[in-house]
Amino acid sequence: MLSTLIYRSHIRDDVPLKHIEEMVASANKTNALFDVTGILLFNGTHFFQVLEGPEKAVIEIYNRIYEDERHHNIVELMRDYAPERRFGNLGMELFDLREHDRESVLNVVLSKGTSTHQLTYDDRALGFLRTFIEATEKETYYEIPLPGHWVFTHDKGEEVKTVQVPDESADCRFAFQPVVDPFAREIVTLEALVRNPEGGLYLPDLPPERLYEIDLSSKVQAFTMAKRLEIGRQSLAINLLPMTLVRVQDAVERLLREIRQSGLVPKQIIVEFTEKEVISRPDEFGAAIRQLKAAGISVGIDDFGAGFAGLQLLTRFQPDRIKINRSIINDVHRSGPRQAIVHAIIRCCKSLEIGLIASGVEKPEEWMWLEAAGITTFQGLLFAAPVLNGISPVAWPDNE
Repeated sequence: MLSTLIYRSHIRDDVPLKHIEEMVASANKTNALFDVTGILLFNGTHFFQVLEGPEKAVIEIYNRIYEDERHHNIVELMRDYAPERRFGNLGMELFDLREHDRESVLNVVLSKGTSTHQLTYDDRALGFLRTFIEATEKETYYEIPLPGHWVFTHDKGEEVKTVQVPDESADCRFAFQPVVDPFAREIVTLEALVRNPEGGLYLPDLPPERLYEIDLSSKVQAFTMAKRLEIGRQSLAINLLPMTLVRVQDAVERLLREIRQSGLVPKQIIVEFTEKEVISRPDEFGAAIRQLKAAGISVGIDDFGAGFAGLQLLTRFQPDRIKINRSIINDVHRSGPRQAIVHAIIRCCKSLEIGLIASGVEKPEEWMWLEAAGITTFQGLLFAAPVLNGISPVAWPDNE
């Protein structure tokens, strides 16, 4: 299968420019041997490369390139398939953009390094080429520090804090995980995550009506435990299925009563709705949302991007915050498509004055890219793991 892969990267400061020609000469032989076309653009700081050929060979060569320590901030922009080659001239060809006038360089690349008759002006690969040559992507390309630039340490004296479960007979428990602003060194929210007694995911096999009832009633335990953990005025996030508010009678009134009885106040509660469920009675759901907001409870969308109802929820009510799912956050520093999606979500939330959280952050590089993109609030194992019946101390970033 014929595959086209495009990536871009940043040359390391300590790499002499003369090494680039040596690198290209070596790649030229390797690519020709594996029936791969390589086109490399260089602007003095950044590389932009097209690899095209048999899929297995392209992936193998790209994986080898990714491990090359002469560059970093390697971002895959496109991986596509086609019945015939977009580009010709097997091997590797270098175009140093510092030696070309930017208005004519695209024609030079096409005429010298590609099969021009295979490309049209709306071709994706050609679009990426043009964008790089015209340098129109700078505002979205963040050069994050090299690995090891940041270390993550707990505040001295901080330990895991746990409390007794209110009801030992209940078949579900709660683990608490901080949502943090790393630079402010502040816990923004605590999220109560439902778990089974062993700490694993709680996946009851129940009929819908029973499931919705437990979804609501289990929150009593979350509120009680949060109070025992002495969260004070700290906000607490809980998760609800959207249809729980519709299918359980007087759900909002019950929720408000349970909040007050636990010693908390509605204004410190955030109800996050998963987007993995179809809202079959939108008018009733909307009415319940208005009740929550009128009582002072904030609302959010959890796992945004993981299901099929996120945009529906976003259009039907404007939440106070959105939490981007781990499936989008994972290796965002390496993925052009994920970066584009995050930028779109940031723009949307900024336009609607909606708070934004990146969840599932596990790597320093993910956090650094997201912070550079404009997100300031995070949740994930990089900072603190969920703790069953308790709260873990936060590992804060320190610049070495």
